[in-house]
Amino acid sequence: MHIRHSGPGDIDAVRAIYAQPSNYASTLQLPHPSRALWEKRLGGTDEHFHSLVACEGDEILGQIGIASHARPRRRHVANVGMAVSETARGCGVGRALLQAAIDLCEGWLAVHRIELEVYTDNAAAIALYEACGFVHEGTARGYAWRDGRFVDAHLMARLSGPLAPTG
Repeated sequence: MHIRHSGPGDIDAVRAIYAQPSNYASTLQLPHPSRALWEKRLGGTDEHFHSLVACEGDEILGQIGIASHARPRRRHVANVGMAVSETARGCGVGRALLQAAIDLCEGWLAVHRIELEVYTDNAAAIALYEACGFVHEGTARGYAWRDGRFVDAHLMARLSGPLAPTG
């Protein structure tokens, strides 16, 4: 398996991963994502968005998006979101994608704080994030509408380097 930046030729494969029921249920994506939506997301025109994919040969197994903030007082912050193909779970794809995103953020983008939101019922993702140094910062009740009801999400973050006092 190798990790690389996504390109225009990856749009259909990435869209297909997010179209899997467990992936749109675990993210803020909607069922039946359009190609146009993914062309816009992965088109490479936003300098503050980076997309990495995990590949085995020519097959894309997962994708992670990294959105860094453009506003001056939040330039040190990025938000990540990812999905792994249902057929590739439990094989280290999510960990490899997350570690590559952390390395890009902390080593090259001068990101000090990486944030994410994860539904409270997604135990596998929560365990992965905790193992990679993310900590719970709170729970957003009624965070999103999913399958006819509101669901909660944990707000998690990873900080690099020493923390300055907040008081």
